[in-house]
Amino acid sequence: MHGKTHLATEQPAGRLINRQSLFSLYLPAMALALGTGIATPAIPVYAKSFDVTFGVAALVLIVYELGGAVGTVPTGFMIDRIGRRKILLAGPILAAISSLLVAQASSFPELLAYRFVGGWARQMWMLSRLTMIADTGAERQRGREVTGLVGMESVGRLLGPAVGGFLAAAWGVRIAFVAHALLSLMAIAPSFVLTRETAPTRSAQTSRDAGGKGARNATLAALLTIPVLTFFVAQFLTNLTRGSLTAGTTHLYAVYAYGVGPETIGALAAAAGVVGIPIIFSTGHIMDRFGRTATAVPAFAIMGLALVFMASTAFLESPFSFFIAAFILVQVATSMAAGNMQVIGSLIAPANVRGRFFGIWRLIGEGGSTMSPVMFAVLAETSGYAAAFVSLSVCAFAGAVILFTQVRTTLRRSEEAAAQQAASGSA
Repeated sequence: MHGKTHLATEQPAGRLINRQSLFSLYLPAMALALGTGIATPAIPVYAKSFDVTFGVAALVLIVYELGGAVGTVPTGFMIDRIGRRKILLAGPILAAISSLLVAQASSFPELLAYRFVGGWARQMWMLSRLTMIADTGAERQRGREVTGLVGMESVGRLLGPAVGGFLAAAWGVRIAFVAHALLSLMAIAPSFVLTRETAPTRSAQTSRDAGGKGARNATLAALLTIPVLTFFVAQFLTNLTRGSLTAGTTHLYAVYAYGVGPETIGALAAAAGVVGIPIIFSTGHIMDRFGRTATAVPAFAIMGLALVFMASTAFLESPFSFFIAAFILVQVATSMAAGNMQVIGSLIAPANVRGRFFGIWRLIGEGGSTMSPVMFAVLAETSGYAAAFVSLSVCAFAGAVILFTQVRTTLRRSEEAAAQQAASGSA
């Protein structure tokens, strides 16, 4: 690496949607998200059935996210040491097992343990899948691959709660977790045949020395470069912005500030999906055509402006119609940003330690997402809603500036170096 960020040599572009990508990438992404969405409406009801308070019941949501956060770095190391394919297959299988165990949990602590495992399992599939895209995806269609994956997951998450609510009402809440398990197994089944290991080949001596001091130093040298660290800072800031938005803080604000009911919240969520999903699919085409930061920088700049607009509605106590306008603008920006950082990360990731890179990257992102609603809640309580929204906007603008001034430059230099290398090789 010699202190420089590695950009994988561009691979020839093939058909974006073929038999392998359809059955090992896009359909599994939608099926797994659909299964998670089906279980979503059953989780609060199931937690309440154990006769615990609201605060204790909230742990069933927290431990799932905690499992995903704790699993980031260990999963990254396993991806590099054990292989991408094994982790890819193990994640959904472990998710299915944990869901079946959730369905027969006899105590609340037991339920929490199974949910923690489920969160870790989800992280295993996400990281291994993204690493395999970075290993094999042609650079000129990387944006469409990643945003296609994110878009299919969004479709699954949008449809899942409605299906889960119907199943829970007809056959009880436990059936939702059984459905999640079955969908997880069905989603990963084609990958046993279609998916091959994509990890870079290593010599026998390299494999024997993988745990040695030299290998550890090489890993640190690859990860502790200025471009990689700059990207990590940008990821933290952007997740510090989006964490509150994806966690439903704007919905909670609408309930407390405007007194809206669940039907209004449901309508807002549906509107966000209708507006957002087409944008998510289109951003991949824009990134592949005009550059990797072509949507990320405008997305976070617009998000910053939308949050300033939201802050002004809170400060001026504007009518609910103004809040709806600000909410839709926030959703447009959030959808524009979906998948952007994954695409950029897949290009910046050092080839020999991609698993570790993605593990640390996800940990930093999860940290920002977790801190975001905490920061928002503290500021809302101490300084008011307007100050809380302004804090999110500052993070969004800061992330956009770093992406525009630092990350874009890194990607451009790496692309120029790769082009020169390809030209010299042809000569």
